[in-house]
Amino acid sequence: MRSWVAAVADVVCVLVFVVIGRASHQEGDALLGILTTAWPFLGGLAVGWLAARAWRAPYAVAPAGVIVWLATLVGGMLLRVASGQGTAPAFIIVAAVFLAVFLLGWRLLALLARRVRSA
Repeated sequence: MRSWVAAVADVVCVLVFVVIGRASHQEGDALLGILTTAWPFLGGLAVGWLAARAWRAPYAVAPAGVIVWLATLVGGMLLRVASGQGTAPAFIIVAAVFLAVFLLGWRLLALLARRVRSA
């Protein structure tokens, strides 16, 4: 599959994280609110793609997926701090788990699907 599909899947994962998080705090789904919450994580995601050169093996869980996940989490939190948004410890834990499950999870499912197809 093409790397742009993987990039879109990663962006969708981050947006799902943001939308679910905002809904769980009754912050609504206004587009501006979603973008305000999402941009730090999307920035971290972009840094992760560049650092991992993820376009070379975008479906690999390691190292690409792990680097993308960590950069999305750490970069997102650093950008949130820089922009005056919150980074409570509970939020960091929830973000780490959610982003790991989604950013690594779809890659694991793609790997499984490939193995099933080739078997």
